[in-house]
Amino acid sequence: MDLGAFEADNSVSCRLASVVPAVCRTEDCCLGIDEAGRGPVLGPMVYGICFCPVSRKNDLKALKVADSKTLTEAERENLFKNLDKSSSFVGWALQVLSPNTISTCMLQRTKYNLNALSHDTAIGLVQYALDSGVQLKEVFVDTVGPAEKYEEKLSKLFPGIDVKVRPKADSLFPIVSAASICAKVARDRVVKGWRFTEDLGEVDADYGSGYPNDPKTKAWLLKYLDPVFGYPHFVRFSWSTAQTLMDSKGATVHWDDDGEDGEKAAQRQNNTSMLSYFGRPAGGSGQNPQHQTHRFFTERKLQSLDTL
Repeated sequence: MDLGAFEADNSVSCRLASVVPAVCRTEDCCLGIDEAGRGPVLGPMVYGICFCPVSRKNDLKALKVADSKTLTEAERENLFKNLDKSSSFVGWALQVLSPNTISTCMLQRTKYNLNALSHDTAIGLVQYALDSGVQLKEVFVDTVGPAEKYEEKLSKLFPGIDVKVRPKADSLFPIVSAASICAKVARDRVVKGWRFTEDLGEVDADYGSGYPNDPKTKAWLLKYLDPVFGYPHFVRFSWSTAQTLMDSKGATVHWDDDGEDGEKAAQRQNNTSMLSYFGRPAGGSGQNPQHQTHRFFTERKLQSLDTL
């Protein structure tokens, strides 16, 4: 699994895929869909598909694939190697959705929630398999939202294909288990090898599970919160955990064209203005000593001015 395309720019979404086995272009195939990393506030969400001929289902089952959540990291890695060794009849594809992509989608003016993003990503991967020549006959999906509605949606989009959407499909259908393993292995590797483009120095990798209720994750979020620029791209800034910390610890922003009554104006006077971040110390030159200049300014050779 070559993650180079995503690692080159981990702020955007990226698709990775194996070679499509020749037999998958000539025989009826089944395809499974699952994801890894839906809930964490850190790192990407990865959607995966795995496909093989219907006639080779027992061969896939013999690889002893299972729901990735029930396996250790070492077991997942070994099973992924077995899937790769079976490339004569097994193929896979992944869509790596960066934290930045997820948050930008969820916070855009037209609401685009995580369920809609998940559905569209899964649909895109099925279409990718079809466009690649895979002769799809069956599709098995782990549900996102109401299973019946999701199944109806996919069946209408892909007529002629038998679609089954089931809760916990990764423990019911080996082809979905295989997709789950591919997605989880990719996410684990991406998180472990994350390249921070921000100037953070040596980053503490002890961030816990990445889930919002993990104390280690909360401590990491607090440690790497920039009061003005927020979080590095590793963080899903649309998650309420991150937003709460930004609201409580970040610099207060006031837009001069915002209308405000007397009470709001008085409240604003009691808050630290963002302008103070850019201010010069009284009676001297240079940046305010309590603030370290962010790389955004140093890279652009920008300085604060008292007068124009």
